[in-house]
Amino acid sequence: MNLFVKKSHKKNIAYVYHEKKKFICFVGKNGIGLKKREGDQITPKGRYKLIKIFHKKRELNKIKTKIPKIEIKKNFAWCTDSNNKSYNSLVSKPIGCEYEDLFRIDNLYDIVIVLNFNYTSPIKYKGSAIFLHCSENKTKYTEGCIAMEKRDLLELIPHITLSTSLIIY
Repeated sequence: MNLFVKKSHKKNIAYVYHEKKKFICFVGKNGIGLKKREGDQITPKGRYKLIKIFHKKRELNKIKTKIPKIEIKKNFAWCTDSNNKSYNSLVSKPIGCEYEDLFRIDNLYDIVIVLNFNYTSPIKYKGSAIFLHCSENKTKYTEGCIAMEKRDLLELIPHITLSTSLIIY
């Protein structure tokens, strides 16, 4: 089972397709395209694996999945610092680098699915922290991730396996 993310006529809005279902989602502020560098606010075109799920404790019983899931702890962060040896990976705070805090007060990271974009052997400055995560009503774009309603994400997760691809175009 693959998931497809197709851009709409609006730069920041796209759709996630699964079988015959269509879910609205938000993508990077600068739309879907060729990701050139860290911070360009582009959601990268391509085919990606969904490799693990991070979640807040309160989501624990809701998530039925066939891929690894990890409860988000208060010290969890994702290294976004191209000059750090831990670039584009999970780190523990405190750490002396730029990072994305995974333990947030808002609901954006109640559920976070990590894509394998620039993941296995990260290339400096190419981009990091490309996630499929929850959306919020006030922000209609991301910094490069894909954000969708939590209920829609929870509906998709049971269908995701380690062989699932997320195809963004």
